[in-house]
Amino acid sequence: MESTAAIDRQLAQYLYYLQVERNLSQNSILAYRRDLVIYLEYAKLRARAFEQRETIVEFLADQKQAGHKDATIRRRLAAIRSYFSYFQGIGDENMPEVDATQGIQAGRSPRGLPTVLTSEEIDRLIAGVPGDTALGLRDRAMFEVMYGAGLRVSELTGLDINDWWTDPGRIRCLGKGKKERYVPLGRSAIRALSAYVEEGRPRLVVKNSPNALFLSARGRSLTRQGFWKILKARAHALGLDADRLYPHALRHSFATHLLENGADLRSVQELLGHQDIATTQIYTHVDRRRLRPQYDAHHPRA
Repeated sequence: MESTAAIDRQLAQYLYYLQVERNLSQNSILAYRRDLVIYLEYAKLRARAFEQRETIVEFLADQKQAGHKDATIRRRLAAIRSYFSYFQGIGDENMPEVDATQGIQAGRSPRGLPTVLTSEEIDRLIAGVPGDTALGLRDRAMFEVMYGAGLRVSELTGLDINDWWTDPGRIRCLGKGKKERYVPLGRSAIRALSAYVEEGRPRLVVKNSPNALFLSARGRSLTRQGFWKILKARAHALGLDADRLYPHALRHSFATHLLENGADLRSVQELLGHQDIATTQIYTHVDRRRLRPQYDAHHPRA
């Protein structure tokens, strides 16, 4: 069993690998770190060798008994597996020759379908934000861009003032792994952004404000947590179901509404910045209602 200092050095080395060689986002690295620290602390408290298969199996069982969701347990197993794989790949002598996670399966539950808001709910959310204050102009612009471009919340809060072009209307954002993509904006989003940039943002700027597109009430860069709180507060104020109005629901709705209105899956994949089209295919579940009329309209023997 390795010393605490050695384990800390090993963890730091692995996180450096995720940052430099795999080019993962800071949020992903923090998620890996969090899950691995939970596992390593578990092994330490029980005076067990973290690299042993029995320790991993007991840890997963303990997580299940503690009431953690299957998705959380699967994620933690994936983090442990990736950790072991890296050190075996570089020939670390402290790791067993055979992957200790091999064959271990965490409980698997059916994948839940994404929450999708109706067009009416989206309209109500955006129209319900007053546009006569700097914060109102900001919030309306954020909701329009989030829904109009299908951004992740980290992509939205990471936008710089120079990432938006009015002609043609599009924004540049950095997705997972710092992958750059350009997403077009519709007329509503362009109008809301123009109003915010021209009238709202200047009223939020203070000395040493960053170049972030969306600023907090104190003139600082808006955080992911800050956006979540804003969305929840607006939902409550409008009498909307705040549990359904989480940030990613706007992204889910963007993709689903595009497919409902005839967009092809490859285009939606590109707009969302998905590396694998299988990730995008989850949105096709809501598009089934279009299948019968499409078949009747286009099949020669319908």
